Formats: sequence, C-alpha cells, structure tokens
Amino acid sequence: QVQLVESGGGLVQAGGSLRLSCAASGKFYSINAMGWYRQAPGKQRELVADITSGGSTNYADSVKGRFTISRDNAKNTVYLQMNSLKPEDTAVYYCNAEIRRIAIVYPDLYWGQGTQVTVSS
Repeated sequence: QVQLVESGGGLVQAGGSLRLSCAASGKFYSINAMGWYRQAPGKQRELVADITSGGSTNYADSVKGRFTISRDNAKNTVYLQMNSLKPEDTAVYYCNAEIRRIAIVYPDLYWGQGTQVTVSS
C-alpha cells in the first residue's frame, strides 16, 4: 500500500524556520509531481508549492522568497524549507504526490496525514 508520511512540523516563533519532509513508501513504479498544501482553521486548503519530477517548481505568491521546495528522487522524498515564518503561515501542512503504481496506468493522487505548523508572534 502506498503511503505518504510527513514529519517536521511544530511550534516556532515568527521569523524562525522549519523544514518539513514527506516520504513515499510502499510498492510503486514512479512518482510524478509532488507538492505541499496547507489548511488554516476556517479556510480552504491551498497550494503552497509543487515540484515536477524534473525539478521545476511553482510557489504561492504568499511564500515566494521564503519557502523552498525540493525533492530527493532516490529517497522518494519531498521537502519544504520554510524561513522567515509568519503567524499567518500557521496551518496544517499536507504533502501530496502523483504516484504511478504500475507502468501502464495513470498516476493516482496520494495525500499525507498532515503536520501542524504553528507560528507564534
């Protein structure tokens, strides 16, 4: 069974940094795009950043210049380095990945369980 397991959330003061990790496990053929989303209380889930298998990246305007997404294809892991954190970055952060279980099928979208990031002022 394919799973995404996240780690690295926590409580940090404004201006601080955190690094989130998300590792894919199980049996599968390949991983296409991977990404990070977040959901704050009372708000819809929103894209934070995503990255293709070739390394092309895309960021929400609100995090450009502060967050960096990267991936290690050998480890099937995506990272989110978050610097200069603000209280408005407080949310549950979810990773996702387009995973092809076998070569002849379209990829399915998988989600992690979420990790809480809290930024205090």
